[in-house]
Amino acid sequence: MLVSLCARGGTLTKRIDSYNVRLFVAVARTGSIVRAADEENIAASALSRRLADLERAFGTALLVRSPRGVALTDAGRVLYERGARIDDELQALVRLVQSQGDELAATVRLYANMSSIVGALPERLRRFKKTHPNVRVALHEADTKDVIRACMDDRADVGIGVLSDVPAGMDTWAFASDPLQVVFPADHPLAGEACIGFSQVLDYPVIGVHQGGALDRLLHERAAAIHMHFTPEVSVSSFDAVHRMVEAGLGIAVVPLSAMPASGATSFFVHRPLTEPWAERTLLLYALRRHPQPRAVQALIDVLQPLDR
Repeated sequence: MLVSLCARGGTLTKRIDSYNVRLFVAVARTGSIVRAADEENIAASALSRRLADLERAFGTALLVRSPRGVALTDAGRVLYERGARIDDELQALVRLVQSQGDELAATVRLYANMSSIVGALPERLRRFKKTHPNVRVALHEADTKDVIRACMDDRADVGIGVLSDVPAGMDTWAFASDPLQVVFPADHPLAGEACIGFSQVLDYPVIGVHQGGALDRLLHERAAAIHMHFTPEVSVSSFDAVHRMVEAGLGIAVVPLSAMPASGATSFFVHRPLTEPWAERTLLLYALRRHPQPRAVQALIDVLQPLDR
Protein backbone atom coordinates (compact mmCIF):
# COMPACT_ATOMS: atom_id res chain seq x y z
CA MET A 1 0.00 0.00 0.00
CA LEU A 2 1.37 3.46 -0.95
CA VAL A 3 0.54 6.76 0.70
CA SER A 4 1.15 9.93 -1.34
CA LEU A 5 2.72 12.86 0.51
CA CYS A 6 3.05 16.31 -1.08
CA ALA A 7 6.23 18.28 -0.42
CA ARG A 8 6.01 21.89 0.76
CA GLY A 9 4.84 24.16 -2.03
CA GLY A 10 3.17 21.30 -3.92
CA THR A 11 6.00 21.16 -6.49
CA LEU A 12 6.81 17.49 -5.87
CA THR A 13 4.80 14.44 -4.91
CA LYS A 14 6.65 11.65 -3.10
CA ARG A 15 5.27 8.17 -2.66
CA ILE A 16 5.81 6.67 0.77
CA ASP A 17 5.50 2.88 1.05
CA SER A 18 3.40 2.13 4.13
CA TYR A 19 5.26 -1.17 4.60
CA ASN A 20 8.50 0.79 4.96
CA VAL A 21 6.80 2.91 7.62
CA ARG A 22 5.76 -0.29 9.43
CA LEU A 23 9.35 -1.55 9.35
CA PHE A 24 10.64 1.78 10.63
CA VAL A 25 8.19 1.66 13.54
CA ALA A 26 9.41 -1.86 14.41
CA VAL A 27 13.05 -0.69 14.36
CA ALA A 28 12.25 2.33 16.51
CA ARG A 29 10.33 0.22 19.01
CA THR A 30 12.98 -2.52 19.34
CA GLY A 31 16.03 -0.27 18.99
CA SER A 32 17.62 -2.79 16.65
CA ILE A 33 17.47 -3.53 12.93
CA VAL A 34 18.24 -7.21 13.57
CA ARG A 35 15.50 -7.65 16.18
CA ALA A 36 12.98 -5.77 14.03
CA ALA A 37 13.88 -7.89 11.01
CA ASP A 38 13.31 -11.06 13.01
CA GLU A 39 10.00 -9.73 14.32
CA GLU A 40 8.77 -8.79 10.84
CA ASN A 41 10.15 -11.91 9.11
CA ILE A 42 12.41 -10.03 6.69
CA ALA A 43 16.16 -10.18 6.13
CA ALA A 44 18.07 -7.49 8.03
CA SER A 45 19.81 -6.39 4.81
CA ALA A 46 16.46 -5.99 3.03
CA LEU A 47 15.07 -4.03 5.99
CA SER A 48 18.09 -1.71 5.92
CA ARG A 49 17.54 -1.01 2.22
CA ARG A 50 13.90 -0.18 2.85
CA LEU A 51 14.88 2.21 5.65
CA ALA A 52 17.28 3.92 3.27
CA ASP A 53 14.45 4.21 0.70
CA LEU A 54 12.24 5.77 3.36
CA GLU A 55 14.90 8.32 4.31
CA ARG A 56 15.38 9.25 0.66
CA ALA A 57 11.63 9.66 0.23
CA PHE A 58 11.43 12.02 3.22
CA GLY A 59 14.69 13.73 2.29
CA THR A 60 16.13 13.53 5.81
CA ALA A 61 17.84 11.12 8.17
CA LEU A 62 15.48 9.23 10.47
CA LEU A 63 17.95 7.03 12.35
CA VAL A 64 21.46 7.27 13.77
CA ARG A 65 23.08 3.86 13.35
CA SER A 66 25.87 2.56 15.61
CA PRO A 67 27.29 -0.83 16.69
CA ARG A 68 25.14 -0.53 19.83
CA GLY A 69 21.89 -0.21 17.88
CA VAL A 70 19.91 2.69 16.46
CA ALA A 71 18.69 6.00 17.83
CA LEU A 72 16.02 8.29 16.43
CA THR A 73 16.73 11.70 14.98
CA ASP A 74 14.24 14.50 15.68
CA ALA A 75 12.54 13.70 12.37
CA GLY A 76 12.58 10.01 13.27
CA ARG A 77 10.79 10.68 16.55
CA VAL A 78 8.03 12.54 14.70
CA LEU A 79 7.65 9.69 12.21
CA TYR A 80 7.63 7.07 14.99
CA GLU A 81 4.85 8.81 16.90
CA ARG A 82 2.66 9.39 13.85
CA GLY A 83 3.75 6.29 11.92
CA ALA A 84 2.73 3.88 14.68
CA ARG A 85 -0.80 5.29 14.66
CA ILE A 86 -0.97 5.29 10.85
CA ASP A 87 0.18 1.65 10.70
CA ASP A 88 -2.39 0.59 13.31
CA GLU A 89 -5.14 2.34 11.34
CA LEU A 90 -4.04 0.79 8.04
CA GLN A 91 -3.88 -2.73 9.52
CA ALA A 92 -7.34 -2.28 11.06
CA LEU A 93 -8.66 -1.04 7.69
CA VAL A 94 -7.19 -4.05 5.87
CA ARG A 95 -8.79 -6.47 8.34
CA LEU A 96 -12.13 -4.68 8.10
CA VAL A 97 -12.18 -4.75 4.29
CA GLN A 98 -11.05 -8.38 4.17
CA SER A 99 -13.77 -9.38 6.60
CA GLN A 100 -16.49 -8.06 4.27
CA GLY A 101 -15.76 -10.19 1.22
CA ASP A 102 -17.65 -13.37 0.37
CA GLU A 103 -14.44 -15.33 -0.16
CA LEU A 104 -12.22 -15.78 2.87
CA ALA A 105 -8.85 -14.39 1.75
CA ALA A 106 -6.54 -12.66 4.21
CA THR A 107 -3.30 -12.88 6.17
CA VAL A 108 -3.52 -13.92 9.81
CA ARG A 109 -0.54 -13.18 12.05
CA LEU A 110 0.14 -16.11 14.39
CA TYR A 111 2.71 -16.00 17.21
CA ALA A 112 3.39 -19.41 18.79
CA ASN A 113 5.75 -20.81 21.40
CA MET A 114 8.22 -23.59 20.60
CA SER A 115 6.20 -26.30 22.38
CA SER A 116 3.18 -25.75 20.12
CA ILE A 117 5.31 -25.63 16.97
CA VAL A 118 6.93 -29.03 17.65
CA GLY A 119 3.61 -30.40 18.94
CA ALA A 120 0.05 -30.11 17.63
CA LEU A 121 0.31 -26.91 15.59
CA PRO A 122 1.62 -28.22 12.23
CA GLU A 123 -1.22 -30.74 11.82
CA ARG A 124 -3.86 -28.19 12.78
CA LEU A 125 -2.40 -25.64 10.36
CA ARG A 126 -2.51 -28.25 7.62
CA ARG A 127 -6.19 -28.84 8.39
CA PHE A 128 -6.79 -25.08 8.30
CA LYS A 129 -5.06 -24.68 4.92
CA LYS A 130 -7.19 -27.45 3.43
CA THR A 131 -10.41 -25.67 4.36
CA HIS A 132 -9.16 -22.10 3.81
CA PRO A 133 -6.55 -22.23 1.02
CA ASN A 134 -6.70 -18.47 0.36
CA VAL A 135 -5.81 -17.48 3.91
CA ARG A 136 -2.10 -17.01 4.56
CA VAL A 137 -0.84 -17.70 8.08
CA ALA A 138 2.27 -15.65 8.93
CA LEU A 139 3.84 -17.76 11.70
CA HIS A 140 6.38 -16.32 14.14
CA GLU A 141 8.00 -18.32 16.96
CA ALA A 142 8.23 -16.51 20.29
CA ASP A 143 8.34 -17.13 24.02
CA THR A 144 4.96 -17.06 25.79
CA LYS A 145 5.47 -13.61 27.32
CA ASP A 146 6.33 -12.22 23.87
CA VAL A 147 3.34 -14.03 22.35
CA ILE A 148 1.00 -12.28 24.79
CA ARG A 149 2.72 -8.92 24.30
CA ALA A 150 2.42 -9.27 20.50
CA CYS A 151 -1.33 -9.87 20.87
CA MET A 152 -1.71 -6.89 23.20
CA ASP A 153 0.29 -4.66 20.82
CA ASP A 154 -1.79 -5.87 17.85
CA ARG A 155 1.27 -7.34 16.16
CA ALA A 156 -0.35 -10.76 16.35
CA ASP A 157 -3.95 -11.72 15.58
CA VAL A 158 -3.66 -15.05 17.42
CA GLY A 159 -1.10 -16.34 19.90
CA ILE A 160 -0.27 -19.74 21.39
CA GLY A 161 1.55 -20.08 24.69
CA VAL A 162 1.59 -21.55 28.16
CA LEU A 163 -1.29 -20.74 30.52
CA SER A 164 -0.46 -17.31 32.00
CA ASP A 165 -2.13 -14.37 33.65
CA VAL A 166 -3.20 -11.92 30.96
CA PRO A 167 -4.35 -8.30 31.04
CA ALA A 168 -7.99 -7.37 30.66
CA GLY A 169 -9.16 -7.27 27.08
CA MET A 170 -7.71 -10.66 26.09
CA ASP A 171 -9.68 -13.78 25.22
CA THR A 172 -8.31 -17.32 25.66
CA TRP A 173 -9.24 -20.77 24.38
CA ALA A 174 -7.83 -24.24 25.03
CA PHE A 175 -5.16 -25.44 22.60
CA ALA A 176 -3.52 -28.55 24.10
CA SER A 177 -2.42 -30.27 27.27
CA ASP A 178 1.39 -30.34 27.40
CA PRO A 179 2.63 -31.99 30.62
CA LEU A 180 6.30 -31.98 31.50
CA GLN A 181 8.39 -35.12 31.19
CA VAL A 182 11.89 -36.12 32.32
CA VAL A 183 14.09 -37.52 29.56
CA PHE A 184 17.23 -39.57 30.21
CA PRO A 185 19.20 -42.50 28.75
CA ALA A 186 17.66 -45.96 29.11
CA ASP A 187 20.51 -47.04 31.40
CA HIS A 188 20.11 -44.09 33.78
CA PRO A 189 19.52 -44.84 37.51
CA LEU A 190 16.05 -43.21 37.26
CA ALA A 191 14.95 -45.51 34.42
CA GLY A 192 13.26 -47.90 36.84
CA GLU A 193 10.96 -45.20 38.27
CA ALA A 194 7.36 -44.99 37.04
CA CYS A 195 7.27 -41.23 37.70
CA ILE A 196 9.81 -38.79 39.06
CA GLY A 197 9.77 -35.89 41.50
CA PHE A 198 11.50 -32.65 40.56
CA SER A 199 13.86 -32.91 43.54
CA GLN A 200 15.13 -36.22 42.11
CA VAL A 201 15.86 -34.51 38.81
CA LEU A 202 17.95 -31.87 40.54
CA ASP A 203 20.20 -34.55 42.06
CA TYR A 204 21.67 -35.11 38.58
CA PRO A 205 23.34 -32.92 35.94
CA VAL A 206 20.59 -31.18 33.96
CA ILE A 207 20.35 -29.89 30.40
CA GLY A 208 18.44 -26.60 30.04
CA VAL A 209 16.54 -25.27 27.05
CA HIS A 210 15.86 -21.72 25.84
CA GLN A 211 17.53 -19.80 28.67
CA GLY A 212 15.15 -17.11 29.95
CA GLY A 213 12.12 -18.73 28.30
CA ALA A 214 8.89 -19.78 30.00
CA LEU A 215 10.05 -23.32 30.81
CA ASP A 216 13.44 -22.16 32.03
CA ARG A 217 11.84 -19.57 34.33
CA LEU A 218 9.35 -22.13 35.64
CA LEU A 219 12.06 -24.63 36.55
CA HIS A 220 14.13 -21.96 38.30
CA GLU A 221 11.08 -20.85 40.30
CA ARG A 222 10.08 -24.38 41.29
CA ALA A 223 13.62 -25.26 42.33
CA ALA A 224 13.75 -22.17 44.54
CA ALA A 225 10.39 -23.11 46.07
CA ILE A 226 11.89 -26.37 47.40
CA HIS A 227 15.14 -24.62 48.42
CA MET A 228 17.21 -26.19 45.66
CA HIS A 229 19.00 -24.80 42.61
CA PHE A 230 18.28 -25.40 38.94
CA THR A 231 21.75 -24.99 37.43
CA PRO A 232 21.93 -26.58 33.96
CA GLU A 233 25.25 -28.00 32.83
CA VAL A 234 24.48 -26.44 29.46
CA SER A 235 21.50 -24.63 27.91
CA VAL A 236 20.51 -25.10 24.27
CA SER A 237 17.94 -23.46 22.02
CA SER A 238 15.82 -26.39 20.81
CA PHE A 239 14.35 -29.65 22.04
CA ASP A 240 16.23 -31.59 19.36
CA ALA A 241 19.45 -30.19 20.81
CA VAL A 242 18.32 -31.21 24.31
CA HIS A 243 17.96 -34.82 23.20
CA ARG A 244 21.38 -34.73 21.52
CA MET A 245 22.96 -33.52 24.76
CA VAL A 246 21.19 -36.25 26.74
CA GLU A 247 22.31 -38.78 24.15
CA ALA A 248 25.90 -37.60 24.62
CA GLY A 249 25.64 -38.28 28.34
CA LEU A 250 25.87 -34.64 29.45
CA GLY A 251 22.78 -34.77 31.66
CA ILE A 252 19.03 -35.35 31.90
CA ALA A 253 16.32 -32.86 30.96
CA VAL A 254 12.77 -31.70 31.64
CA VAL A 255 10.83 -31.22 28.41
CA PRO A 256 7.13 -30.90 27.49
CA LEU A 257 5.29 -33.90 26.09
CA SER A 258 5.04 -32.07 22.76
CA ALA A 259 8.83 -32.29 22.40
CA MET A 260 8.91 -36.08 22.45
CA PRO A 261 8.20 -36.66 18.73
CA ALA A 262 10.98 -34.21 17.89
CA SER A 263 13.55 -36.63 19.29
CA GLY A 264 12.75 -39.26 16.68
CA ALA A 265 11.90 -42.91 17.28
CA THR A 266 14.73 -44.33 19.39
CA SER A 267 15.09 -46.85 22.19
CA PHE A 268 17.96 -44.87 23.66
CA PHE A 269 15.74 -42.38 25.53
CA VAL A 270 13.32 -42.94 28.39
CA HIS A 271 10.60 -40.42 29.27
CA ARG A 272 8.86 -40.33 32.63
CA PRO A 273 6.22 -37.85 33.92
CA LEU A 274 6.98 -35.39 36.69
CA THR A 275 4.80 -36.00 39.76
CA GLU A 276 4.21 -32.34 40.71
CA PRO A 277 0.80 -30.77 39.85
CA TRP A 278 2.51 -27.75 38.26
CA ALA A 279 4.02 -30.09 35.65
CA GLU A 280 0.55 -30.50 34.07
CA ARG A 281 1.07 -27.59 31.69
CA THR A 282 -1.71 -26.27 29.46
CA LEU A 283 -1.25 -24.38 26.20
CA LEU A 284 -3.81 -21.70 25.33
CA LEU A 285 -4.82 -19.63 22.34
CA TYR A 286 -4.70 -15.87 22.96
CA ALA A 287 -6.28 -12.99 21.03
CA LEU A 288 -7.38 -9.45 21.66
CA ARG A 289 -11.09 -9.31 22.50
CA ARG A 290 -12.99 -8.20 19.40
CA HIS A 291 -16.70 -8.60 18.66
CA PRO A 292 -16.77 -9.89 16.08
CA GLN A 293 -13.27 -11.15 15.31
CA PRO A 294 -12.26 -10.75 11.64
CA ARG A 295 -13.57 -13.78 9.76
CA ALA A 296 -10.16 -15.23 8.91
CA VAL A 297 -8.96 -14.83 12.51
CA GLN A 298 -12.07 -16.50 13.90
CA ALA A 299 -11.73 -19.32 11.37
CA LEU A 300 -8.14 -19.97 12.52
CA ILE A 301 -9.13 -19.86 16.20
CA ASP A 302 -11.90 -22.39 15.52
CA VAL A 303 -9.57 -24.83 13.75
CA LEU A 304 -6.74 -24.52 16.29
CA GLN A 305 -8.94 -25.62 19.18
CA PRO A 306 -8.99 -29.36 20.02
CA LEU A 307 -11.48 -31.43 18.03
CA ASP A 308 -12.87 -32.96 21.24
CA ARG A 309 -13.61 -29.63 22.97
